[in-house]
Amino acid sequence: MDTLTSNYQAGIFFDELIDEKGNARPPAKQLLKYLNSLPTEELEKRRLAAEATVQEMGVSFTVYTEEGNIDRAWPFDIIPRTIDAKDWEVTAAGLKQRLTALNRFIDDLYHDQNCIKDGIIPEHIIKDSKNFRPECVGVNPAFGVWAHICGTDLVRDEDGKFYVLEDNLRVPSGVSYMLENRAITKRVLPELFENDDIQPVGSYTSQLFDTLAALSPRDIEQPEIVVLTPGIYNSAYFEHAFLAQQMGVELVEGNDLFVDSDDCVYMKTIYGPERVDVIYRRIDDLFIDPEVFHKDSVLGVPGIMRAWKAGNVALANAPGAGVADDKVVYAYVPDLIRYYLDEEPILPNVKTYLCDDEKDREYVLANLDKLVVKPANESGGYGMLVGPHSTKKDQQLFAELIKANPRNYIAQPTLKLSTSPTLIGKGSLEPRHLDLRPFILQSKNTHVTTGGLTRVAMKKGSLVVNSSQGGGSKDTWIVNTKGA
Repeated sequence: MDTLTSNYQAGIFFDELIDEKGNARPPAKQLLKYLNSLPTEELEKRRLAAEATVQEMGVSFTVYTEEGNIDRAWPFDIIPRTIDAKDWEVTAAGLKQRLTALNRFIDDLYHDQNCIKDGIIPEHIIKDSKNFRPECVGVNPAFGVWAHICGTDLVRDEDGKFYVLEDNLRVPSGVSYMLENRAITKRVLPELFENDDIQPVGSYTSQLFDTLAALSPRDIEQPEIVVLTPGIYNSAYFEHAFLAQQMGVELVEGNDLFVDSDDCVYMKTIYGPERVDVIYRRIDDLFIDPEVFHKDSVLGVPGIMRAWKAGNVALANAPGAGVADDKVVYAYVPDLIRYYLDEEPILPNVKTYLCDDEKDREYVLANLDKLVVKPANESGGYGMLVGPHSTKKDQQLFAELIKANPRNYIAQPTLKLSTSPTLIGKGSLEPRHLDLRPFILQSKNTHVTTGGLTRVAMKKGSLVVNSSQGGGSKDTWIVNTKGA
């Protein structure tokens, strides 16, 4: 009798759940055994239940279009992605190592710049960075940490090994969807959590609270923490509200806060001003303080940079942290790990060509049809050229862009991204490409999520996983296999 997975073809890619012989990988054995036991009608019932749960919980994201902002329900696939806990231990250690080195690097850039003096990274790379903030030079955030919340994108290539695709250290988003994915899966596949040893993810918000509380400039038992949002029209507003609610802190907009003559930040309340100690800001640097950056910004708080520099409030992530998630800087991270930590990188980078380098640029221009070209500071899958899926006209346009501003572009091989079974239609599984965004917290202590946000390219053959580009998501299970 045919089962759900009997006709599944992973193709030439490394599949996360099913090996090349068609057998379940160890962490997926219980999952696939259970799914294969379900009649097609029951599986479809669970899929529809997941859709209804997404609607009921109000899990959504905003897409910006020419017609206006559109709120869309979160695209969710009920087949979880599984990873062996032993593999994840190594990956988590690599993520901690990476963020520690990146924070050392950022702190060095805003102080002595020894990495430039010692020839680890060229001076012009930093000088020409859109996210280096001269206004932050000399500031000493608590613990020397600038990026307190980092979302690092990982991919698996055809060898099944994790590679770092990019680091997100400005205002990384997506962790609320990781938590909601787990909540939805527990509702539609509750039996699996009784049979499988799946590591929990629910401690993230308490760890986030502790990470932020440790930054408080005042030594008090209950520091005042707020989440600063640009407002309801921001694409990640759902997440801002979710995290504030889960941590039990206030969700505020810029006009809810003010800086007084004592250079302290206060929140307006019905009981009068209340001093704020820590601001988890979800607003980009250039909009956070009209006294210092964009003068016409109505999203930020006038004087907040003064309060931060005076040590009267903590900002997470700190302004200027984005200098380290420049995709050109990314290429130097393995060397930065060796330089600051005297260790070999645990997690490798994807092979990267710097268009700023003459030899690399010549190679890129000659191979645009084979490479993925990315601008240094875009996010969300925008501004990219995916060579094998591009036209000659696209390639010609990118050749001109690269020649006009070579420092702004990098290129990477088109990876054979790993796949995972995804429910397409009634009772039919097809492979879809995916990535993984774990979240790393750092202040007094460092925490790594057990798993992360798995994003799925829902379109057949597509390598673009971003929700804004039609991607979806699924729950991520770190499974203790007990030597299976």
